[in-house]
Amino acid sequence: MLCRLARRRLLPLSVLRLGTHGSPLAPPPAGGSERLAVPARAVASASAGGPGGGGGWYEALAASTPVRGAEELLLTAHAATGLPWWGSILLTTVAVRGAVTLPLAVYQHYILAKVENLQPEIKNIARHLNQEVSVRANQLGWSKRVARLTYLRHMRKLVSELYVRDNCHPFKATLLVWIQLPMWICISVALRNFSIGATHSEGFSVQEQLAAGGVLWFPDLTALDSTWILPISVGVTNLLIVEIFALQKNGMTHFQKYVTYFVRGISVLMIPIAATVPSSIVLYWLCSSLMGLSQNLLLRSPGFRQLCHIPSTKSASPTPYKDLIAALCAKFITKK
Repeated sequence: MLCRLARRRLLPLSVLRLGTHGSPLAPPPAGGSERLAVPARAVASASAGGPGGGGGWYEALAASTPVRGAEELLLTAHAATGLPWWGSILLTTVAVRGAVTLPLAVYQHYILAKVENLQPEIKNIARHLNQEVSVRANQLGWSKRVARLTYLRHMRKLVSELYVRDNCHPFKATLLVWIQLPMWICISVALRNFSIGATHSEGFSVQEQLAAGGVLWFPDLTALDSTWILPISVGVTNLLIVEIFALQKNGMTHFQKYVTYFVRGISVLMIPIAATVPSSIVLYWLCSSLMGLSQNLLLRSPGFRQLCHIPSTKSASPTPYKDLIAALCAKFITKK
């Protein structure tokens, strides 16, 4: 007991706070294939401390109920399938994305299709309202500012009534993000806990299993991918998703263009970030991104959209994949 307390007192404060050299997900950068040098028991006790025990927000997140639930999900899938950990991570990602995010993505496209089909009616209402406001402004001597504010106020009210009538408020289309992002974070943190032994449920044994649970060029899932193959694959896959989304949007607004540039930057930034975290996390990120790419392609299929009762729209193409390949070639290959 005295030896254990002495070891804990010798741990640097940065280790107690983050567990790894200043980054909540990053292992020590001394060598791409080296194992984490922090003692598993010390990290586990630090992660369990929480905000009230001298820790911080990340320790509270790592010990939170959602993260513990993600850990139980991964452990249950691994025990039920009997697969090595790389297979368990892949299978769990496919199952969760297929059971949770795919239905939400279908619902998102359903809402967006209904909103798109409302645009002709909204434009017609806007034209008539603009005429009525102009006539009233001339009669009452309104200034341009008052006329503009009156037009916007009534237009918002009329559009909201249309959304209520068709039950397709655009905010409902953001439900996918509000569920997918926390789920992605919780599973990532759960895998980080496993990789450094910072978990209350058989943490050290899981860490040892992960160390021998890789495949191909990443046999140790607790180590970094020194080849950078996984990190680069994550970045390229995310960039491909962004480009496919951008090609779907004709005549994007300035805001949409700025958002697209921002997401492209995040996709590129993910490469060096992924190079500083255990391979188990990067493998999950890659599997999740590949599932996201597959879902995006699937939701372009006219047959699948019809099967899911997604309304047909004017922008929907009967040959989406042929058009997509042609657009990608025109943008990246034949563009001068």
